[in-house]
Amino acid sequence: MIYIAKKAADLQALTRRYPSRGIENTCLAILAGSRMDYAYDSVAELDFELALRRAIVERAERLRRSGLDFQTFRHAYCNNLYWIRRADGGFELRRGVSAATAVRDIYSNGRAYGTECATAMQIVYYGAMLDTVRETSFDRAFARMRLMNWHDISSPLRETGQMQRAADYLPGDRRYFANPDVDLRAPEWQGENVIDLGDGTYYGHGVGRRRGSEIIAELNQNRRRGAARAAYLMNSAGRPNFKRLYESFR
Repeated sequence: MIYIAKKAADLQALTRRYPSRGIENTCLAILAGSRMDYAYDSVAELDFELALRRAIVERAERLRRSGLDFQTFRHAYCNNLYWIRRADGGFELRRGVSAATAVRDIYSNGRAYGTECATAMQIVYYGAMLDTVRETSFDRAFARMRLMNWHDISSPLRETGQMQRAADYLPGDRRYFANPDVDLRAPEWQGENVIDLGDGTYYGHGVGRRRGSEIIAELNQNRRRGAARAAYLMNSAGRPNFKRLYESFR
């Protein structure tokens, strides 16, 4: 159920605001049909979340097509005009460089970059934020951007690194396919960070756009000999704190 300003939302009125087959209405259907209550202080706050979720899905598809290479942290590389490659394989924004410009370069010049799946998820979320908020605000909030794992993500997006059980899963959520019996000779297959694209498929860097069953099948091919446990999709999600972002960037 959706509540706006403590009143039950008019779902028909809300759905008319968005394309009939768009991500926004996919999200609204899930929220409205849930046993959970989803409360927003205003329609503008709901609009912000839906816009950001749509941008996450769109940026995932754009990153898939960008030419970004899959590499382990040991072999990660980046465009040195905008980023410093750290010894641990992470990327650090060069001082004096616009965060917006540096993020855009990854999407337009993806072949100059190689990294693994957690970093790719961060790039998706930063790209989506860039599409949703003012560029000046983006540059100010992410002036010290670092790309690597969930310990490095900037404060405004820290919740994307915190997987929590959820009553509902929506387009734009980060999900995780775990491979508990991974072959230790291929640790990069211990799991796959993905973005829920809202149509039964997921984007994962290195596996592309796949259905869940396809990702599980690929992970299962990289288990140790005698493995007893199959790969599986965890019952949890990482997602931005949409309310806090809306209040910070409006």
